[in-house]
Amino acid sequence: MTDPTPFSARRRRLMQQMGSGIAVLATAPERVRNRDSHYPYRFDSHFYYLTGFTEPEAVVVLLAGTQRTVLFCRDKDGEREIWDGFRYGPEAARATFNFDEAYSISELDTRLPELLADQPTLHYALGQDTAWDARVLGWLNSVREQARSGVAAPTSLRDVRELVDEMRLFKDSVEQATLRRAAAISCAAHRRAMQAAAPGCFEYEIEAELLHHFRAHGSQAPAYTSIVAGGANACVLHYVENNAQLHAGDLLLIDAGCELDGYASDITRTFPVSGSFSAAQKDVYEMVLAAQYAALDAVQPGNHWNQPHEAALRVLAQGMIDLGLCAGSVDGVLESGDYRRFYMHRTGHWLGLDVHDAGSYKTDGAWRALQPGMTLTVEPGCYIRPADDVPQALWNIGIRIEDDVLVTARGCEVITAAAPKTVAEIEAAMRHA
Repeated sequence: MTDPTPFSARRRRLMQQMGSGIAVLATAPERVRNRDSHYPYRFDSHFYYLTGFTEPEAVVVLLAGTQRTVLFCRDKDGEREIWDGFRYGPEAARATFNFDEAYSISELDTRLPELLADQPTLHYALGQDTAWDARVLGWLNSVREQARSGVAAPTSLRDVRELVDEMRLFKDSVEQATLRRAAAISCAAHRRAMQAAAPGCFEYEIEAELLHHFRAHGSQAPAYTSIVAGGANACVLHYVENNAQLHAGDLLLIDAGCELDGYASDITRTFPVSGSFSAAQKDVYEMVLAAQYAALDAVQPGNHWNQPHEAALRVLAQGMIDLGLCAGSVDGVLESGDYRRFYMHRTGHWLGLDVHDAGSYKTDGAWRALQPGMTLTVEPGCYIRPADDVPQALWNIGIRIEDDVLVTARGCEVITAAAPKTVAEIEAAMRHA
């Protein structure tokens, strides 16, 4: 079982930041896949961050004024456990997860008006779920009906995500350790995929290698739908069909990462199906790799969020000019946006419990400064579709190189560095399949 101590500490920290009032956060609902079959359950990230509790049908309530923590969860039910597996039940959940109180989820509508009474502020994720919004409004109206008895409902509403997003942006030591473990599993999976790829294979066969390695090494699921894109498919940014056959001379772009104990990894590698880059493929690959190195150099505490992106863009713009994809000066290509024809996304995003993790990118209208404990991806790319004004040797080359990066006091740690990345490393890994 996960150590409850970090989760208790996060709850206390959130209540300190609230100052007063009450916070209410529900976990994610179970989702029907079709008829009476459900998708595999995955908890809400904010809820899990504060509780460590992974069962559905659960709500956490935090009362900042009294530092009181309350969990609502499913009842212990021997009959349902025969069908669906173990349930903690309120009493065991209270003791195991360090809550002051725990109650049956069936008591939620009765107890919430009592807990909301005389609280100045309600911290709640308004607009995230319309059904929950209606339920919360019902509780508030129930409290307002007691006004003649001197009971007051909260008079202000604050989005609890504002506080929790900011907390989640800075990974504690437990989170960093989990991210490194997830990264290690995913790095090895990418190496395995490189060694399994060959002309005649299908993309889904390589995807199966990734998924097998994830699960065989303790990951509960992929962090997102894997992209396994051969040849021209690599020029589709979110290609997920993964059903085409691989051909000699193609590149294979794989964007895939596992989820481990809730935390995501997110790696992209691009490599030649036949084991060796052609001259044209190598030229584009080295350009993207140089852009990534420039971006990684800019991941430093004190630099603002956009500096890695800006560094990558300058290298890509010069490379596109050199390859005949763009014309003019670097500054001219950047100012005109001509590079966007071949590079149309940003160079990274926050990473954590969600693959595109919580946290703002700007504060007061300005890019925020990078600080130790932040975790992000660095992922420049280049995607070249056939066109009359594009050198034919470059047609259908799609390349992205992505790593997961932890900002440290002195710079950054690339926690996915074990996945082969240079031309020499990739070709050596494929020779030793």
